[in-house]
Amino acid sequence: MLFVNYPKCSTCQKAKKWLIEHQQEFEGRDIKEQNPTADELKEWHEKSRLPLKRFFNTSGILYKEMNLKEKLPGMSEDEQFRLLASDGMLVKRPILVTEDTVLVGFKEKEWEGLVEQ
Repeated sequence: MLFVNYPKCSTCQKAKKWLIEHQQEFEGRDIKEQNPTADELKEWHEKSRLPLKRFFNTSGILYKEMNLKEKLPGMSEDEQFRLLASDGMLVKRPILVTEDTVLVGFKEKEWEGLVEQ
């Protein structure tokens, strides 16, 4: 499993603690140091079966400063992937990537379902 997170994020810290408590092996990746590429994001988006909007950190300062709530509806998917790949702070986190699926954000019930597989 790949655990993409921002170490200063309290939700990411909770998710990491949860993974450790549930004895899950994972590779950690700091989203600020190594932002996902547009290709990775496209692959993860397909695997997740979530709307692309769910990959945006809508509560983030950068999202608000860039007025993305207004701009995203007029952008193509490729433009949105490039935008997400331009700065890790635009990406919702944590992201958990497994062989079969991708989880965006930390919802314990969703993550429990993953562990039981």
